[in-house]
Amino acid sequence: MNSLERYLATLEGRPTDHLPRLPILMQFAAEHIGSNYGAFASDHRVLTDANIACAREFGIDQMNTMSDPYRETQGYGAKIIYERDMVPRCEKHPLEDGFDLSNLPRPNPMETERMRDRIDAVKRYKELVGGEYSIMGWVEGPAAEAADIRRLDNFFMDLIDESPDLRSLMEICVDVALDFARIQIEAGAETVGIGDAAASQVSAELYESLILPHEQRLVRGLKDMGARVRLHICGNITRLLPGIASLGIDVLDVDHMVDLRKVRNAVGPKVAIAGNLDPVTAVLRSTPDKIRAHVLSCYAQAGNPFMVNAGCEIPSATPVENLQALCEPVPFRAS
Repeated sequence: MNSLERYLATLEGRPTDHLPRLPILMQFAAEHIGSNYGAFASDHRVLTDANIACAREFGIDQMNTMSDPYRETQGYGAKIIYERDMVPRCEKHPLEDGFDLSNLPRPNPMETERMRDRIDAVKRYKELVGGEYSIMGWVEGPAAEAADIRRLDNFFMDLIDESPDLRSLMEICVDVALDFARIQIEAGAETVGIGDAAASQVSAELYESLILPHEQRLVRGLKDMGARVRLHICGNITRLLPGIASLGIDVLDVDHMVDLRKVRNAVGPKVAIAGNLDPVTAVLRSTPDKIRAHVLSCYAQAGNPFMVNAGCEIPSATPVENLQALCEPVPFRAS
């Protein structure tokens, strides 16, 4: 059973030889092949080479295209600055000084440098490891992208005010995300990840009334294209679980502060839960034996379907033996 077969079998509720491993590697992967985060975020060849090398060495089952939240943002007119050893930064958010949607450019994924670079990453994965590994494209969720366009503090004020302009902006973000995803799927991604971290900072009421409807439209659109959908919302999403359960996603990343039993009770028996070791205390600063035990504990709490993952990105300074322990095959157990 290869990585793609293992991943798809898990999503279809079939037994596997062992659990899929989906750790998120970015700066770690770049540095592991002797490169740096800036090159990883700006050149799809570095990103793909780094992830393929780590998949081969550690036993990772999915090729991801994550690097930072500002791929689409550049298409809306932002200037993105690359740092050698840090996440790229947005020099000025497109609508941080005012909310005039008529002046907001509409990104063309094939013409925007950073969006095209992600498409090229998917194409390169397809050429090099297609049919062997799951390939995951990526788009920003409506809350995350609106926050990137408006700037985070403005975005939260817009939410509190229940601004109709914010609703319109999130509609635009979903339209662009679907255009972007469609090209990634055509290029070879069978899964599309959605990153919507800003949603974790709002109340359940605001989430369900203002953000969830846009996420639902995004997920429906991806499903209509035949894609599997993986949702990643960093932070404590416990209060958001009833809304998340309505999305119809395939894989839910769960951060370390969330109780996996509560997640399973909320999302039901069909959604694959991926998580949820604390990337710092339970991976970076832990030991191989403790990591192995923690993975088994997570599996016991979540039940099937389950995929091994930390709560978020693996820190760059993580000892190699710790990542090896995280990715050590865990036999599938029938429920």
